[in-house]
Amino acid sequence: MTLGGLLAERGHRVLLVDMDPHASLTYYFGIDAEELEVSVYDIFTRGKTITREEILQSLCPSTAERLDILPASMSLATLDRSMGNKGGMGLILKKALKLISRDYDYVLVDCPPVMGVLMVNALAACDRVLIPVQTEFLALKGLERMIATMALMRNAQQELAFTIIPTMYDKRTKASLEAYKELKAKYQDRVWSAVVPVDTKFRDASLAQTPPNVFAGTSRGVFAYNTLLTYLLQLGPEA
Repeated sequence: MTLGGLLAERGHRVLLVDMDPHASLTYYFGIDAEELEVSVYDIFTRGKTITREEILQSLCPSTAERLDILPASMSLATLDRSMGNKGGMGLILKKALKLISRDYDYVLVDCPPVMGVLMVNALAACDRVLIPVQTEFLALKGLERMIATMALMRNAQQELAFTIIPTMYDKRTKASLEAYKELKAKYQDRVWSAVVPVDTKFRDASLAQTPPNVFAGTSRGVFAYNTLLTYLLQLGPEA
């Protein structure tokens, strides 16, 4: 979300897609996922019949200029059970985003860390995967599962470029220092060379339902994400 806000700040038209049934990104902007008439869920239920106009009508503006969101709904949690065995389910999001490709410069997808229809669609639709990892050992275990999931996608003949982003880094704690050291040792150049530090301004920004770069543009966390964004733009989508 912070990267999306920074892209919008730089003048780009940005769409955030919330693919997580918990709808944290949706709620962040004060949108009640339980009250929505349409959401990203409808893209899956409509499938090939959905139109560009219908997708655009399901979008919500955020609290920042040039930043929109395709909100989630709780119904996403039922997709694997209701549609997981249907053929052609893995490319629905990619095809839908293609319909609105001229309306946005960048699309950022937030997906759940669980293998299923939602993650498969998110990975298939993306040029690059960004994996934020808190610098603590439990998060490293979650990263291992994520890498394994991406390996399955590679076996399905889709090569996924990815960058691991160390977050919540606190140089005062041994846990952060050791976790970061292990990250670099195991994943080497897949790990971004800098870190996103712990920054309480991000919590305050969420309370204000505002992107951190708008709420606290000079904070150290926003500075780190700005540095990351510059790096990613120079890197390109598939490097």
